[in-house]
Amino acid sequence: MPGVGNGGNLRPGASLLHYVRWEHLLAGVSGGVIATLVLHPLDLVKIRFQVHEGTVATVSRPRYNGIMDAFLQIIRKDGVTGIYRGVVPNVWGAGMSWGFYFLFYNSLKTWMQDGDSRLNLGPAKHMLAASEAGLLTLILTNPIWVVKTRMCLQYEKQAGSNQNYKGMFDALTRIFQNEGFRGLYRGFLPGVFGISHGAIQFMAYEEMKSQYNVYRDRHVDYRLKSLEYLVFAALSKIIAASTTYPYQVIRSRLQDQHRQYTGNLDIIRQIFRYEGVRGYYKGFGVYLLHVRPNICIVFLLYEYVSTWKKNKRVRDQDQKNKWS
Repeated sequence: MPGVGNGGNLRPGASLLHYVRWEHLLAGVSGGVIATLVLHPLDLVKIRFQVHEGTVATVSRPRYNGIMDAFLQIIRKDGVTGIYRGVVPNVWGAGMSWGFYFLFYNSLKTWMQDGDSRLNLGPAKHMLAASEAGLLTLILTNPIWVVKTRMCLQYEKQAGSNQNYKGMFDALTRIFQNEGFRGLYRGFLPGVFGISHGAIQFMAYEEMKSQYNVYRDRHVDYRLKSLEYLVFAALSKIIAASTTYPYQVIRSRLQDQHRQYTGNLDIIRQIFRYEGVRGYYKGFGVYLLHVRPNICIVFLLYEYVSTWKKNKRVRDQDQKNKWS
């Protein structure tokens, strides 16, 4: 159905808190959790490709000759559960990240629109809202991403090793005890750069939806078909990934418990020196296989849950007005 003007019962000129809608949190959490449970094995293989230094490797790691070989080796060595190593922090991280991101982004966007969902903010304001939402989300979730990366890089079970963890909360506790607060925020700086990934993605997604509706002579917030949402979600993710992927490689290597670097510049220099430009795109093929269905699941669930809740709020308000 078409958009609902001022977002139902939203009040023009209201404070930011007035535009907080918890259905966005629910929608993001639902999409993030479901997508992660389905696609975690690809995420695990991607991380292992990202940290492998090739012929100059200083850490003994498994060598894989492609995605299928990676799956077969992991299953042969650790069983089927091996391809789900690190899934618990990944589910927590994805659920919280998508939930908070959608909550913050939509609250900021609606506030910028002054409650009018039919107002097209344009690329600059969409990117601003997405960047602010990304920074807030990163601050809240970075420790979970550190744990997820480290648990995905547990190659062998070594009794008493500081590099292996019993679970998510054991990892959080031991990282804080052994490395302090800084340990939980390893990879934060490239994560800040990665905010541009979300900003580009959401700007592209919003602009494609808006321009498509304008082309079809409809309101910019007109409810699209599922396939249209899927196409725009996939295209926006590919655009963002193609331009910002290297930060993920740098971030994974900073968070790796098996290798120590002096900082971001040290990683950038070493990758360029020993692995060339291709080193910054290690795991990119697996990432594309993982991210396209991932983003489609997340965005489709998000659009359905948030639209259902918005329409319910409007119906309730109409019913209230009818009897008042």
